[in-house]
Amino acid sequence: MSAPPTSRGEVLENKRQLVEYFASGAKPKADWRIGTEHEKFLFRQDDLRPLPYEGDKASVRGMLEGLERFGWSRVEENGKPVALLRDGCSVTLEPGGQFELSGAPLENIHQTCDETNKHLAECKTVGEELGVGLLGVGFVPKGTRAEMHWMPKGRTDIMRRYMPTKGNLGLDMMARTCTVQVNLDFASEADMVRKFRVSLALQPIATAMFASSPFVEGKPNGFLSYRSHTWTDTDPDRCGMPAFVFEDGMGYERYADYMLGVPMYFAYRDGRYTDLAGKSFGDFMAGKFKDQVGDFARTGDWADHVTTAFPEVRLKKYIEMRGADGGPWKHLCALPALWVGLLYDSTALDAAAEIVKDWTVPEMLALRRDVPRMALHTSFRKGTVLDVARQVVDVARKGLNARARMNRMGDSNESHFLEPLAEIVASGKTRAERMLDRYNGAWNGTVDPLYREYQY
Repeated sequence: MSAPPTSRGEVLENKRQLVEYFASGAKPKADWRIGTEHEKFLFRQDDLRPLPYEGDKASVRGMLEGLERFGWSRVEENGKPVALLRDGCSVTLEPGGQFELSGAPLENIHQTCDETNKHLAECKTVGEELGVGLLGVGFVPKGTRAEMHWMPKGRTDIMRRYMPTKGNLGLDMMARTCTVQVNLDFASEADMVRKFRVSLALQPIATAMFASSPFVEGKPNGFLSYRSHTWTDTDPDRCGMPAFVFEDGMGYERYADYMLGVPMYFAYRDGRYTDLAGKSFGDFMAGKFKDQVGDFARTGDWADHVTTAFPEVRLKKYIEMRGADGGPWKHLCALPALWVGLLYDSTALDAAAEIVKDWTVPEMLALRRDVPRMALHTSFRKGTVLDVARQVVDVARKGLNARARMNRMGDSNESHFLEPLAEIVASGKTRAERMLDRYNGAWNGTVDPLYREYQY
């Protein structure tokens, strides 16, 4: 979740400005970058409980303040630290205290993985001092919704009030899920549309490979990616697979129209969030909330609003891949490697587009519905999702080989970051299924050992 915004920008007077926001993200291939975001749960090492924001040694605030020794600068809201900034990166808090690193825009996966390694090493250093562990899975394995601690953020408070009016699992999505995602660039409107369509179609395939959330409140939940399932009952106005992406006329303006149809959450001014949940952004532009907000809608409000839609693939000034569960150290590098391999090499993008070229919208919606439960075993046409996943990993590997971005030693390109996925599609077994095997075997029907075996 984003840190509190600072600049509000110019007054919004027409839709052209909204469309230009997306169009301004286009850049030449030489300037394409990779931005990786990943969340992890913080837990007390002594009793495995989630951390409160503050109140004792093992706290979210203690983690934030402990990281400041590594050169991070704090961002406060109402006098309390809620984020950290350093070198184009940020550490922010999800509503339930999940720690998120939003990485800098980097040139290759080697740099991305170095950034991840540095961040996790810093977190582990502070965590060991405070008795705090860090866990990378898609849904917190134990602990009820009532036992989660809400972070002191105005945006969170508004969402927390509004979510239950739209779905049954929105609060679980906010407080009990973790993801890893990658943000990628596009060269033009046509390039954006092509990448958006390919990645949206293939998002359930990524969800299947990264499935890592088979437990809720200490018991198997019947799903392999329960995190993905929570989004199906969060808010139909802003979640899911938007079918219009595959229709004629898809482009910057069509996505702007979609966002105008998404109800607002808030407006931010001078350190204060005004609750506008359910209101129309078009009405905001028309000045109907000026008395409440104290200002007209501005470009910064549009940038904020864009972050309040949660489709499986999201457009900002770049494209976000949002379908994967949080996972172990190597998975945090494998996710950007997968999508960079598929989308940043033209031949690989052609091959990926060929895979999905005749998929129908009903088929894709069925994949989105069924994959959270069955993952790689989901039936698809004459085979399963596993068959598609094997093709996808092969195409991504070829794309990374063609990019030929070498490490500092010059002895390895980016393709080796796909190995965790290669192992999954070779075995046909997700991380979630391996956890279930352990639960039914060596763990003797308890998830407590998961925290020890799978923590960073």
